[in-house]
Amino acid sequence: MYLLGLDIGSSSIKAALVKASDGAFVVAAQSPEEELAISSPEAGFAEQDPETWWHHVLLALQLLQKQTGVLNQVKAVGISYQMHGLVMVDEQQKPLRSSIIWCDSRATGYGEQALKELGPDYCFSHLLNPPGNFTASKLAWVKHHQPRIFNRISKIMLPGDYIAMKLTGEIVSTVTGYSEGMFWDFQEGEPAGKLLQFFDFDSHLLPDLVPVFGVQGTVTTAAARETGLPRGIPVTYRAGDQPNNALSLNVLDPGEVAATAGTSGVIYGILDQIQPNPQSQVNLFAHVNHQLPDIRLGVLLCINGTGIQYAWLKRMLGIDSYSEMNRLAELAPPGAEGITLFPFGNGVERIHQNHPFGGQIHDIDFNRHDRRHLIRAAQEGIVFALNQGLETMRGMGVQINTIKAGYSNLFQSQLFGEIFTSVTGTKLELYDTDGATGAARGAGIGAGRFKKPDEAFGKLLKLKEIHPNPSLQQSYLNQYRSWKERMFSIFKQTT
Repeated sequence: MYLLGLDIGSSSIKAALVKASDGAFVVAAQSPEEELAISSPEAGFAEQDPETWWHHVLLALQLLQKQTGVLNQVKAVGISYQMHGLVMVDEQQKPLRSSIIWCDSRATGYGEQALKELGPDYCFSHLLNPPGNFTASKLAWVKHHQPRIFNRISKIMLPGDYIAMKLTGEIVSTVTGYSEGMFWDFQEGEPAGKLLQFFDFDSHLLPDLVPVFGVQGTVTTAAARETGLPRGIPVTYRAGDQPNNALSLNVLDPGEVAATAGTSGVIYGILDQIQPNPQSQVNLFAHVNHQLPDIRLGVLLCINGTGIQYAWLKRMLGIDSYSEMNRLAELAPPGAEGITLFPFGNGVERIHQNHPFGGQIHDIDFNRHDRRHLIRAAQEGIVFALNQGLETMRGMGVQINTIKAGYSNLFQSQLFGEIFTSVTGTKLELYDTDGATGAARGAGIGAGRFKKPDEAFGKLLKLKEIHPNPSLQQSYLNQYRSWKERMFSIFKQTT
């Protein structure tokens, strides 16, 4: 018997099987092999067709079936997904337009207007964040710029809700999902009526609520025919990619911290009290195990332009693989002989309060620098940006001594791990897991296959630990201070 996890990313769709008995990893598949395209019809726009996600879900499941032949033995499904995206469907559950995804920045002005009119006190105490560029603001953009589409909306949802709908026919979401869209009022414990009223949204546009863990719908006959899954098995878990990444690393309680360095770079810590960040450099959402009276909030620091910047450099430099990039970076000295890089080229960034900054490379010397220095500077700039957010999180009371991450993306680079630990002063633990595997284990929790979450992670394998290098720490901290000073100087000039 098996559990299936689906990870609906903006780069690819991943599927994984684990054993229902003990959560042991079995096999995984990905579609497509290359990164999914993101449409950008105008500057700051980022869109993907929801039907493209479903198409690649089917392809990934075909690959799993080809490798194992056991999809008919799957007992429950869990879903992880790219956060903050807006999917709109009509009464026939058909998408009305492409999804406006997480890194799209067109709606920032609507969020700023809501913050001004509703007031910081309400936004931070009730929503825990300003409306910013989240799902509610994206919907406001559609209402004002595409009213014909808006008037045809039957339901809105997040990307993971859409895939669950394709499997079950049910349009539902969770408190965690509501909170990431700015639709949840933490003081009232209900949908954010005041925000809905401000934007003039009918509350019926929102999906019905279901628990994060538990039966959220069952696979229909039509979906079973398309996917090869058994008809009637339940979807028992869903969460955004960053709360799910934390779950996949068994990060559930205060003092525990998870990280990712994929398309975006994220540090995600757990708080047990409501303590917003008025500077809005980080965000707070309901974690997967948030259930009153036990407050569990995820403090999320996101740098949009991390892995996508690394992918851009790979294309621009004509390098065949990321492993070759990592090798080249090791050939350059710390500090990259003076190159400074700011990894902010994938939409507006929260640490800049949603003001445009852009990806920037400074101080290239055409007589001294080559691709080794550029790649090294990219790794260092990403770590420096993440560390700036860590400083904010520590100021909020998040305890950060050890950070857990999956052994994937930039964390596959030994050099990146060494820079990361030396700058942040933390121990880094790398595990053999990913979002799809975490979602599969989450499905087991939701289906009652495991009596408590810890049982789902008994087979979670730690691959390595990386500790700060004392001989490099001071040098890197000096570089970080210079990097931050320069960043603030540029930021002041552009705002």
